[in-house]
Amino acid sequence: MRRQRPPWVLMYHSVSSCTDDPYRITVSPYRLDRQLRWLRGRGLSGVSVGELMRARAAGRAAGLVGLTFDDGYTDFVDGALPLLRRHGCTATVFVLPGRLGGENAWDELGPRKPLLDAQGIRTAAAEGMEIGSHGMMHTDLTTADDTTVERETKQSREMLADITGTDPEGFCYPYGTVDPRAIKAVRNAGYGYACAIDPGALTCMHALPRVHIDASDTSVRLFLKRTLNPLRRKALPPEPQVPSDAGAEAGEDEGAVGSGRTGGGR
Repeated sequence: MRRQRPPWVLMYHSVSSCTDDPYRITVSPYRLDRQLRWLRGRGLSGVSVGELMRARAAGRAAGLVGLTFDDGYTDFVDGALPLLRRHGCTATVFVLPGRLGGENAWDELGPRKPLLDAQGIRTAAAEGMEIGSHGMMHTDLTTADDTTVERETKQSREMLADITGTDPEGFCYPYGTVDPRAIKAVRNAGYGYACAIDPGALTCMHALPRVHIDASDTSVRLFLKRTLNPLRRKALPPEPQVPSDAGAEAGEDEGAVGSGRTGGGR
């Protein structure tokens, strides 16, 4: 079986007019609108990762781009959702059921941003958005003990199923960090896929690569990122697998795997 080209999955976080952005995780509604217009102008449709993966399996993924929003900020409902509807897009929102109605306390430099509560998650789901898990508390699975890893993966899935009435299909590794143990835990918890940033040799359905998007991504940068994606990302293996040699994890300006603090890997 041939290896598949890497999917093009865009990684967003917060959508607001806040200019205090030390981790490059914020795009304004204006910038998001321009970026979605750019996709549409090139015949591309933004969809959830679950939809993208199903389309790829059926050979129908041409023209589809995965859209993800990490952390589950409340501004997704107010800032992103109206624009996604306007442009006929869906997206995957990776939320933190252990921090319902809380804030992004893991970002040491701030600014503090509120997170979706259970009703906000249900609102996003009712609008056709896919809800995925970002773990319970936004914990780096590669440094956590086994009990914590199981709680972050399995318990978060159970809590989201209680909130939405549907078992979430997708998981997103906090900070983009991933290793074979984390991949195994995510699979064992029942997820059909998981998103990282640049998993390198670990690339598979449970460690999908993504491209960080921020306020600086104009049409020129989007064009370059789309063009370079198949060159900078590993192709998907024909079947999910964890390579035996996981030591060669590549890093780059969009967020190095294992670093947890580089350009947008929040």
